[in-house]
Amino acid sequence: MTFRANRGVGRHGWLRLTPAYGVRLVRGRISHLPAGSVITDPFSGTGTTPLAAAELGHHGQSADLNPFLVWLGRAKVRQYPRQTLADAATAAADAGDAAARMGRDTELWQPNIFRIEKWWSPGALHALRALRAALDAYSGPAGDLLQIALCRVLISVSNAAFNHQSMSFKAAAGETRPGSFDPAAAAATIALFGTEAAALIESARVELPGSAAVHEGDSRSVVPDLRETDLVLTSPPYVNRMSYIRELRPYMYWLRYLDRAGDAGELDWRAIGGTWGSATSNLRSWTPATPTPVDDALEAVCARIAADGDRNGPLLATYVRKYHHDMWLHFQAVTPLVKRGGQVSYIVGNSTFYGHGVPAQDWYALMLHELGYADVEVEVIRKRNSNKALFEFDVRARRP
Repeated sequence: MTFRANRGVGRHGWLRLTPAYGVRLVRGRISHLPAGSVITDPFSGTGTTPLAAAELGHHGQSADLNPFLVWLGRAKVRQYPRQTLADAATAAADAGDAAARMGRDTELWQPNIFRIEKWWSPGALHALRALRAALDAYSGPAGDLLQIALCRVLISVSNAAFNHQSMSFKAAAGETRPGSFDPAAAAATIALFGTEAAALIESARVELPGSAAVHEGDSRSVVPDLRETDLVLTSPPYVNRMSYIRELRPYMYWLRYLDRAGDAGELDWRAIGGTWGSATSNLRSWTPATPTPVDDALEAVCARIAADGDRNGPLLATYVRKYHHDMWLHFQAVTPLVKRGGQVSYIVGNSTFYGHGVPAQDWYALMLHELGYADVEVEVIRKRNSNKALFEFDVRARRP
């Protein structure tokens, strides 16, 4: 049901994003639709929905605010001619050879990551810098495949652990002495790039029976170029104060989508549910621009969060308010895109703050009902973790 289910499933496993939902769930929701149906994901993420739609002969379309995710989604849903893949294989071998020839005294660019030495050992970091320099010679679809291979390598050899909410760093491995340069570690990193590139190229050989398009846009407003849709199938950010840019930062720095430390926070603030860096401080001055149909219930819950959360309570109460305010803007923006008789399906989880439940699934349902949707229902999909109060839901409805 999560990204773990995507590992080893062709293009779906190209890059990890832990909050992403699994392709099996998406395929199950769209397999009954007539061929050529239009399926829309307004929160594209890693592009699972449009790719699955194209694999099943439909037209998938999606939108995302994050330019890196737009780039990744477009690479995943692209058709790759044989010559392009042959060019990519040749370029991968040449880039690996070029990187191996770059000595430690070569002047090489590296991303502006705070305390980058915590992330990578000296040998691995040199190899990544050399690979980055070599890949600058390539562009287009073949170059995109190689950059994804670089992303896979840099996370594989990283010392960062992403298996919990607050990221940590494990002890560096692969060096003869901690902090020393080990040529073997550099060589292993470059060799891993060749392996990852070959695997990507092989999975890209599979042709897509349908089509897909990934757009850059804000789900709270009308995204140009999106077609009228038979089904909106998506998993928005959950109201759990988890940053969706957190795990993407290493990729985005190395591919030059981020430079300054504040860039990530600025992008997270623009996203629904963002909490990284300046997104948190900006909450202190945020006020709603419009009422929502769930304001009464929302205010009651937020008042309890503010009262019981010590000094952070008022801030988290504002976070919960803003999240549902933004989702109300989204529902209003996406509704005209849904065909009469078309359906929407939102995979979302509830949350708790200081023991007070935030029933996002019920408030989604109320907002859809307010917009005139019929057959609104909430189905429990699964229990999310050891917290007995947290579940994942499918909020479904039909536009009459």
